[in-house]
Amino acid sequence: MRKSFYTWLMTERNPKSQAPKAILADLAFHEPTFPKHTDNFDEVSRFLEEHASFSFNLGDFDQIWEEYEGH
Repeated sequence: MRKSFYTWLMTERNPKSQAPKAILADLAFHEPTFPKHTDNFDEVSRFLEEHASFSFNLGDFDQIWEEYEGH
């Protein structure tokens, strides 16, 4: 099993960066209910759409997910 999306995303944290991936990583880090143990696109996408305390461009999320799948 590959590492969870959250675990992979945390390697991209850089609070000084304005890159969408770094921004999402920082937002997810500070979101206590972010789904940390999944590698399921629908679960993470649904969380971002319906439950996150922050808003994030879902088009950017789709591109980040594609990079995650390619790692």
